[in-house]
Amino acid sequence: MLGFVSRYAKWLHTGWPSGTVERLPDVDENGTTAVPGVYVVGDLTGIPLLKFSADSGARAVRHIQADAEFHSARANKPSGTRDLAILGAGVSGMAAALEAKKLGYDFVLIEASEPFSTIVNFPRGKPIYTYPTEMVPQGDLQFRAQVKEPLLEELRAQTLAKGIAVTTARVERVQRRGALQCVVPDGEPIAALRVIVAIGRSGNFRKLGVPGQDLDKVSNRLHDPKDYAGKDVLVVGGGDSALETAIAIAQCGGRVTLSYRKPELSRPKPDNVAALTALQRDPLAAVPRTEPAGDRVTTPAGPFLDGHRRAGSVRLELGSQIKAITKDAVELTRSDGQRETLRNDAVFAMIGREAPLEFFRRSGVRIRGEWRLSSWISLVLFLAFCAFVYNWKTSSAIHDAFKTNGWFPFNLTADSPAASLFGTLQLSLRQPGFWYAFAYSVLILVFGLRRIARRQTPYVKVQTLTLMAVQWVPLFLLPYVLLPWLGHNGAFDSGFAAWLGDQLFPKVDYDPHGREYWRAFGLLLAWPLFLWNIFTSQPMALWLTISLVQTFVVIPLLVWRFGKGAYCGWICSCGALAETLGDAHRHKMPHGKNWNRLNLIGQVILAVAFLLFALRIVSWIGPNSWLGSRAASLFHATLNGFHVAGVQLNYYWLVDVGLAGILGVGLYFHFSGRVWCRFACPLAALMHIYARFSRFRILADKKKCISCNVCTSVCHQGIDVMNFANKGLPMADPECVRCSACVQSCPTGVLEFGQVDPRTGAELFRDTLPASRVQMRERHGAH
Repeated sequence: MLGFVSRYAKWLHTGWPSGTVERLPDVDENGTTAVPGVYVVGDLTGIPLLKFSADSGARAVRHIQADAEFHSARANKPSGTRDLAILGAGVSGMAAALEAKKLGYDFVLIEASEPFSTIVNFPRGKPIYTYPTEMVPQGDLQFRAQVKEPLLEELRAQTLAKGIAVTTARVERVQRRGALQCVVPDGEPIAALRVIVAIGRSGNFRKLGVPGQDLDKVSNRLHDPKDYAGKDVLVVGGGDSALETAIAIAQCGGRVTLSYRKPELSRPKPDNVAALTALQRDPLAAVPRTEPAGDRVTTPAGPFLDGHRRAGSVRLELGSQIKAITKDAVELTRSDGQRETLRNDAVFAMIGREAPLEFFRRSGVRIRGEWRLSSWISLVLFLAFCAFVYNWKTSSAIHDAFKTNGWFPFNLTADSPAASLFGTLQLSLRQPGFWYAFAYSVLILVFGLRRIARRQTPYVKVQTLTLMAVQWVPLFLLPYVLLPWLGHNGAFDSGFAAWLGDQLFPKVDYDPHGREYWRAFGLLLAWPLFLWNIFTSQPMALWLTISLVQTFVVIPLLVWRFGKGAYCGWICSCGALAETLGDAHRHKMPHGKNWNRLNLIGQVILAVAFLLFALRIVSWIGPNSWLGSRAASLFHATLNGFHVAGVQLNYYWLVDVGLAGILGVGLYFHFSGRVWCRFACPLAALMHIYARFSRFRILADKKKCISCNVCTSVCHQGIDVMNFANKGLPMADPECVRCSACVQSCPTGVLEFGQVDPRTGAELFRDTLPASRVQMRERHGAH
């Protein structure tokens, strides 16, 4: 049994990629942070591209220019205070400086090492990718050259040669003392009204974590590959920097071994992979080897692997780990578990740098994914608020009070005729559910308009307008206004309409309208998300038919054709609130293997829903039998009648109220709006199974992928989108809800919605509704 569960879990969820998201400063699209007046620009915003860095620097200054408070403070600033302090003289800092100079601001540009130091430290002759090719960054700093040396000349000519002065200093932190203070160790603080942090990934290089990592021959940068001609070099890493280092050294006559811990190269650009493959051809001389001695491979040259390799070659060791570095050798563990010793003259650890997060922590700038005491306090308070709202909504005492008194400011003293629209509305105002649904709909409307303004793609516009229309008409106006008004005007009093009304909206005494019009939610919210049209005391044949057709016919066809998101992202009210109110918080969803395992909670709840359904059917078939009565008793206890120590512990309170309501909404501002949808929704869990057979995919153009991880970071379903994109594979994770955030946020236009044949993998077609702003610009430029 456990083996089956494990295989099922892997097939459904845990077998998919599960990469994590790097922690970076929390900034908005203009670079602003939670510290007033402090901006962060450049690749610390998450996009390591020159054009985007330049664009972000210029946009930050333009945002400051539009700030009325800045101009007011500027008119009254103390002596010695600058308008702007720009930290970092890289591409983004220089772009900000050019814009500040053009606007006539008094600014200081501070750099700890030298201008454009990142580009200066690139290997000699390194190709520079300045794409998206059609993008023109805001500001005056532009890019034309595509090789390191001419690009540096071009950038210096546009900045230093035009009078941009650089102050050499290292800023320890930014603090507010009246104006903002840039604290410089052993020096006077530099005061400024606004501070733009453009220091890039100037944190520490990541360490290999092995003995010998501090030897002089270990480096994180390659300056001139010619220095390593005829030498044995180990390059560690699997990204573009590692491949470019290996290629450059091999092309200059070095003997390179490239060690990467993963079993495949998925991140580098196709051109780099092709060049590496070409250098791998016939990499070894025909040197006989001895048999392994223990776990060490030896050669006639001594205890070194490949002691007589040809110059200008690359040997690729995927799935390997470096274990130790000595003066003239390195030790690796290969993918097959054997340990090898390689002759070695130099090691390049091209495994990236850590962002300078301590600088931001000292400066009070929030880091994405990090929690403070205030985060926990706000979470507890908001959860308490949500618990109050959902208990208020479901409380029988509240319902009785509403039924009698109405709700401020609509305490009714005289009723209009129920058949009038206003009279119908007066009766609806006596239902707490009306107020909850109204507030829910208003939130979707307001934040939906904000989402349209923020995302600005045809896909988001059409999707959001559809979600707003579905919420307002069939999920609010229909059950609370239109159907009751029709009922009070005799629409369900005779003939077939009377039969239909009795089947769909039975007559009751507790509802002020006399019928259960709330059951209309079931026209769109399918079982097992909406249980109550099936889980009734007596079988309601029409609702049973509608629900089963929805769940087992209509939705499977939708998912097969368009993916799970055709329902979750375009129809469902839970998804509507997540895509609107939760839009600005989608980057807060946690990622990784352990979180992916929690996706299976929904499968457990789905199993309970099927158990309840089976018990309900048995209780209907033999209501007077021992089995039927036992089934009915267990059904009611599980659904809404189980108490432990006076506390209700049943499906209704744990799932419907607790997970879907209190936690589902209560975690919006701390874990994104899709917590319920991803981890616990039983209908989503069922659609995950359907989605394994779907034709829907997110298609990727591998050659444009820069492995920036933006697509993964904005996925509020926790999908590791980049792991598919940088391999050029169609994204097939069943969690996807077609929100389009990954497609829209991709800086190079890698992703598109489309369909493939699940059997052959052949692409069928791509969506025509544009979801990528980059592709929109490309297509517009093409015309």
